[in-house]
Amino acid sequence: MVTLRQLEYLVTIVDEGSFTRAAELLHVTQPALSHQVRALERAVGGPLLERLPRAVRLTSMGRAMVPYARATLADADRAVTAARQVGGLASGEIRLATLYSVTLGVLPPALRTWRRSHGGVEIRLFEHRHADELRAAMTAGQADLAVGPPPADWYGTVRSLGQEEFVVVLAADDPLADRTDVNLRSLADRAWVHYAPGNGLADILDQTCAEAGFQPRAAVRTEQTAAAPMLAAAGLGPTLVPANVIPPRFAGRVLRPDPPVRRELAAYTRAEPDPLTAAFIEALVARARVHPRHLPRAEAGDS
Repeated sequence: MVTLRQLEYLVTIVDEGSFTRAAELLHVTQPALSHQVRALERAVGGPLLERLPRAVRLTSMGRAMVPYARATLADADRAVTAARQVGGLASGEIRLATLYSVTLGVLPPALRTWRRSHGGVEIRLFEHRHADELRAAMTAGQADLAVGPPPADWYGTVRSLGQEEFVVVLAADDPLADRTDVNLRSLADRAWVHYAPGNGLADILDQTCAEAGFQPRAAVRTEQTAAAPMLAAAGLGPTLVPANVIPPRFAGRVLRPDPPVRRELAAYTRAEPDPLTAAFIEALVARARVHPRHLPRAEAGDS
């Protein structure tokens, strides 16, 4: 039988890279630590760790097991938290994994409303660059819930927040600035404000331009979602951003792409959410700013 203690020992050895350091951190003797690891290896039917002269390396079985070991330990922590929260929702911690662009645009109104009525609840954010990274982090048990594009074939609870729209940003003095919408084909010869490789918005920009029949040429690449519209407004080139990251009284020109570009957003969990997380999800559904009020929406029939 596999125990939580054995999983904790395995994860600690991997994180520390050494049996000696792990034993010190766990306040156990090294022989006791080795005994528990051997018992775990017997339970799973093979070696999990390769002992090297100056390091420890995971075997293929170990690499397969460690993400689930982390998730199991995280679930155990959340089980204790949920039990302590039975008496009410006045205190505790919610661990929230999301994307950088969602932190910037979608979450602030919901977090502000939540904070007013749940001031004793701490929100711990884990931010990721790409939806694939977000899914992997949730699978590994990093957070209580994630907010981002709903992953395909997700095994847990998924609650839709709606579709966020993307907009094209230009400088205020751009020749196209007097328009309200733009077909991306008309921008095919421009150099774009693009995103750094690994940023999920880089994939969306590339895919959208490919559907318009061209590959965008980069004038500059940025790691930061918030920087893209500012650089575009400064005249470095057009960019494509979620509409919800555009602040009121923005100096640049904001146009709707024709056809519209949209992305589904959802809150999802690995299992049935505990009472505190469930209450937070309801607040997200009610208050998350998927589309900002100060920008026009694409018509519902557009596609």
